[in-house]
Amino acid sequence: MDDELQDRPDEGVPGTNDGVSDLAEVRGLAAWVPAAIADRAPHVTVVGDAMLDGWWSGTIERFCREAPAPVVDITRRDYAAGGAANTAMNLAALGARVRMCGLIGTDDAGRRLRGILEDAGVDTTHLVQDPQVGTTTKYRILGGDQVMLRLDDTHDGLPAAAVTALAARIPDAVAGADAVVVCDYGSGALGEEVRAALGHASSIEPGTLVVVDAHDTAAWSALGPDIVTPNAQEAAQVLATRLDPRSDRAATVAERRTELLAATNAAAVVVTLDRDGTVLLGQDGEEHRTWAKPATEKQASGAGDTFVASLTAARAAGLPLTTSLDLAQAAADVVVHRPGTSVCTTADLTGHLQQFADTALATADLLRRVEEDRAAGKRIVLTNGCFDVLHRGHTRYLNQAKQLGDVLVVALNDDDGVRRLKGPDRPINPIADRAGIIASLSCVDYVTVFGTDTLVPLIELLKPDVYAKGGDYTAQMLEEAPAVEACGGRVSILDYVPERSTADVVRRIRSTRVAGDAP
Repeated sequence: MDDELQDRPDEGVPGTNDGVSDLAEVRGLAAWVPAAIADRAPHVTVVGDAMLDGWWSGTIERFCREAPAPVVDITRRDYAAGGAANTAMNLAALGARVRMCGLIGTDDAGRRLRGILEDAGVDTTHLVQDPQVGTTTKYRILGGDQVMLRLDDTHDGLPAAAVTALAARIPDAVAGADAVVVCDYGSGALGEEVRAALGHASSIEPGTLVVVDAHDTAAWSALGPDIVTPNAQEAAQVLATRLDPRSDRAATVAERRTELLAATNAAAVVVTLDRDGTVLLGQDGEEHRTWAKPATEKQASGAGDTFVASLTAARAAGLPLTTSLDLAQAAADVVVHRPGTSVCTTADLTGHLQQFADTALATADLLRRVEEDRAAGKRIVLTNGCFDVLHRGHTRYLNQAKQLGDVLVVALNDDDGVRRLKGPDRPINPIADRAGIIASLSCVDYVTVFGTDTLVPLIELLKPDVYAKGGDYTAQMLEEAPAVEACGGRVSILDYVPERSTADVVRRIRSTRVAGDAP
């Protein structure tokens, strides 16, 4: 797809519009985006089931006499905020100003949890501590690098007075918030009384972003949330069905978009599919996918909390929903490779995105990696373009291209090639920047650069299963089509939604800059 394919002008040009004055214009995950979110420092209130995670590790050298079970000699005890409290911790780590509203006990676990939150800068004024409540704690027992056992210390039958006290805190807790995140793990604390308090007309101010992360998202439909984030099992529960992990779960939930949206009464549903990434389903027909980076780490916990926190922070700061989703996937990719319950900081996310800079593969390296993928039975999709100023049409197109196979390769015109195609004042962004931003998209597996006028030489070497192209083309119009078909592949023409070209985007931004500079 070349630069003229677009949906609307949604990407500002770095250096031409005073940097990050309007995050709503951002479509690519450039490394400066996390810092821009932190600069905005949105006010976010987390209402939910706060828990304490314990990670106890030790050595195993013998089995106990009573049973064929290993004996773990504990050498270290680590604690972290869990559940809704982990969501609050992740929000604070990304620069948000966070209030935690929940119900915990006055026990040792409750005191420890409150201290962890306060040390991270989370406002715990609205965190209710009740002596009749036991703080939910989840202990993981590790022998070496292996989780041997998890002990869940939960408490049924919350006192009615404690739940009433929590509901009474809601109005003050959400006042003035840019976003409210509900994290309902089914403890019983967030029942009808709390839901009514949140749904009261005077509680959440108009325009406040409302995100619901709940075991039963349909129970929160009266709140009319902007975003709900069920996982695969929770989405299946709403749909009264089963999602086979061996099937295309993203396609299955997309087919039942109407039911999910109706049952949750949400403006958008984001279904998280662990190793399969996520799928966004919007009321306006919007659909967007992210793809998770494979992780072998067995001890990671709380990546879903990181995802919800990052999605909320980005959206509350003004990023478009699809860009927020991509950023949240990147943050989840950071923590899923770490042991224990961890958070993704602004610095972590910046570093993760910076690693995509200068990641364009030389042809030999690309061919070697693709050959390994092909040997593993994966289908290779190839597309190309300038992608000078990324906008919504580009990202939607690349999402569609990814779904044609297993591995998406994006070939970028080098700077000389862009000048030949677009004129002497292009590209706006040099190849290193273009490659880094494209590589940071979760749907893209490999980026390479070509300097020829057509992609035929690379096609003959790569032999893609699918060559994807967008725009008002037909396969017969493409010079590359015979080469694709000669190597056994097929050409796929994807959606073209004309509105404004990238050239129009650049002209609009430059004219805005000139007008702003005028005396």
